[in-house]
Amino acid sequence: QVQLIESGGGSVQAGGSLRLSCAASGDRFSLYWMGWLRQGPEKEREEVATVGSGGMTTYADSVKGRFTASRDNAKNTLYLQMNSLKPEDTAMYYCASTRGPYYTGTFDYWGQGTQVTVSS
Repeated sequence: QVQLIESGGGSVQAGGSLRLSCAASGDRFSLYWMGWLRQGPEKEREEVATVGSGGMTTYADSVKGRFTASRDNAKNTLYLQMNSLKPEDTAMYYCASTRGPYYTGTFDYWGQGTQVTVSS
């Protein structure tokens, strides 16, 4: 079982920045494929970014060029740097993890989420 705890959410004006963090338990963090997902009001859950165990990243088209996902395996922590925020980025952001080194489209563990609100 992996526990994930997100932090760093908050309220910001459009054009602003936030940095989300996700602290993971256990000693196998470096092996997991990690991801950030979000769900806005009356929207379906969306995969925002993923980071492989080797650091490879993928991004949703809606955040490319604005968001940067990264990981620090020594600190068991996943990050999401969000710049040039837009009102449509308003959502609950979740950190997620696989139970192994491969990602097939489904994450096995989820955090509780951290709210991001962007005002115009």
